[in-house]
Amino acid sequence: MQVQVVDYRAPDAAEAFTRSLHETGFGVLTHHPIRQALVEKIYADWLAFFNSDAKQAFAFSKETQDGWFSTEISETAKGFQQKDIKEYFHVYPWGRIPPQLKDDALTYYREANALAEELLGWVERYTPPEIAASYREPLSQMIRGSTKTLLRVLRYPPLTGLEPAGSLRAAPHGDINLLTILPAANEPGLQVLGKDGAWHDVPCDFGTLTINIGDMLQEASAGYYPSTQHRVVNPTGEGATKSRVSLPLFLHPRDDVVLSDRYTAGSYLEERLRELGVKS
Repeated sequence: MQVQVVDYRAPDAAEAFTRSLHETGFGVLTHHPIRQALVEKIYADWLAFFNSDAKQAFAFSKETQDGWFSTEISETAKGFQQKDIKEYFHVYPWGRIPPQLKDDALTYYREANALAEELLGWVERYTPPEIAASYREPLSQMIRGSTKTLLRVLRYPPLTGLEPAGSLRAAPHGDINLLTILPAANEPGLQVLGKDGAWHDVPCDFGTLTINIGDMLQEASAGYYPSTQHRVVNPTGEGATKSRVSLPLFLHPRDDVVLSDRYTAGSYLEERLRELGVKS
């Protein structure tokens, strides 16, 4: 299985990138417009926040799903018993954000969201007409006016050796949304499940950008774009002593968007949040 690495500046970038999404559910971009210096600063500043007691004042809200999610209430992937070994913070422009971290987080949110919209346009342009006919509205319109696009700042803590048997930093799962935009993390570990049934490392050179299909786009495209299972494996050796910081942007449509005969975006999200155990 080959996740294609595409130069964002190349004349055929949109077509090659969309082809990789169709074939593997993933694509990797180089020379993209997301500023590496901003990403590195966010990683460092939020790692300091996660290592402080200040996070306690931002405990997550079940009603709004914003704020800090501790390792004790972290997600349990669908079909798994053990919680993931991670903590994270949900950033929405309308939500609670630590004041000292707000400007950089919202700048990144705007820039990553703008790129995500462009990439969604690429997907729309290179979707075969017979597949595009099943879209209830153009993909680029699905996100207009949405308040659900989520920036998640993730910290996978160093391993202690006392983790429950079988637990992973992130158990195999598919994302809920349309597209996920992910700068390379400060440590490796992301893997994708191939059609051959084997796990493959996703290219993670610092400065690259990984994009994957979410379940909502799989649903809207009747499976043409696969929401591929992926995971974050536990490191060994020196890597086990380090935190891993990650910064995915989950591009969400408006709640009223009709994905298929079975789901609106709102009903799909509610179902998945209940399955993850973070909403009753």
